Amino acid sequence: MPIAIYMLGLAVFAQGTSEFMLSGLVPDSASDLNVSIPATGALTSAFAVGMIVGAPLMAILSLRWSRRRALLAFLIAFMVVHVVGAITTNFDVLLVSRGVGALANAGFLAVGLATATSMVEPNAKGRAISVLLSGVTIACVAGVPAGAVLGQLWGWRSAFWAVALVCVPVIFAIVRSVPGPAPAVSSAPDELAPSARRELRSLRSPRLLVTLTLGALVNAATFCTFTYLAPVVTNISGFSESWVPAVLALFGLGSFAGVTIGGRMSDARPMRLLVPGGLALLVGWTLFTATAGNMVAAFLLVFVQGTLSFAVGSTLITQALYAATEAPSLGGSFATAALNVGAALGPSIGGITIGAGFGYRSPLWVSALLVALAFITAGLAQAVRRARVSPAEKVFVS
Repeated sequence: MPIAIYMLGLAVFAQGTSEFMLSGLVPDSASDLNVSIPATGALTSAFAVGMIVGAPLMAILSLRWSRRRALLAFLIAFMVVHVVGAITTNFDVLLVSRGVGALANAGFLAVGLATATSMVEPNAKGRAISVLLSGVTIACVAGVPAGAVLGQLWGWRSAFWAVALVCVPVIFAIVRSVPGPAPAVSSAPDELAPSARRELRSLRSPRLLVTLTLGALVNAATFCTFTYLAPVVTNISGFSESWVPAVLALFGLGSFAGVTIGGRMSDARPMRLLVPGGLALLVGWTLFTATAGNMVAAFLLVFVQGTLSFAVGSTLITQALYAATEAPSLGGSFATAALNVGAALGPSIGGITIGAGFGYRSPLWVSALLVALAFITAGLAQAVRRARVSPAEKVFVS
């Protein structure tokens, strides 16, 4: 695997830490900004909305740039908005900064996915994607718990400063390690628009649309619980606040294991992971809902659900990129946008159920319902496909 792909994974680590670290900072930030805990969940949703809008938009705008130039521009912008987030005392400003940071993150990840998959053999996309996503999972293992520790020691703002500082060496690493090829398409305006339109038309593929929908639903289930994991384990499971970093790290270890498993199976044997893994994920969320009040069960299920969520989710990303072969530059943006539709939807629904008085256990059963909905969607799509195509073409995900 080219060293440049690992450098992209290092950058994704910094961005993943930012995206997920609020899970361990919810109580502190809510108190400091004088807002409710469900309101702070909107910071995660705002980031996800920015990723949804930014992934295709930033990818299209960056078509005139070399991929290295695009990656550097997005990462520098990401660093700057974190400085703004660290110094503001206004919740609305913080909310806007999260959205702008997400735009930069979305552009970086979309271009990064396209760059990584273009640097490996056509049948090795899953392994390249797993390296990039390992940056996200390592963020869950190390970055998010470290952010929680920093928040407990020096306040939640210190975590934002830490993310900004981590970006500095990453910028130099990209300059030295990521090649700077010619732009993915000609910089001539009359050639850029047709190229973008051609790639956007690939969204009409039923296989791609279904895969993106499934990825969104699975990711919504993941983030519905993960966003509120700190209050779940402290208010329902009975852990003290000092245990929150350890619980977040445990989820991160599970997610790293899941991405590793997905990287090894998603290229050649995706259905062997998606079907049994999806069923286990559904059972796990249901079991977590029923046993959240038991410390031992909750502790174990945090790891199990982290593993299953990212194994299934990363495999769906890979399958989306295989389905988007007609969009080599924008395929990563499609996957990024779909996953962040889920990342916005999940915390929003979880916040609504908590605000409606259903308690901190409610995100767990919402996660179970979202995975069940993914199975229903897959079943309906398979039934429609069987009714419309010939027997030789009746394959949902190859």
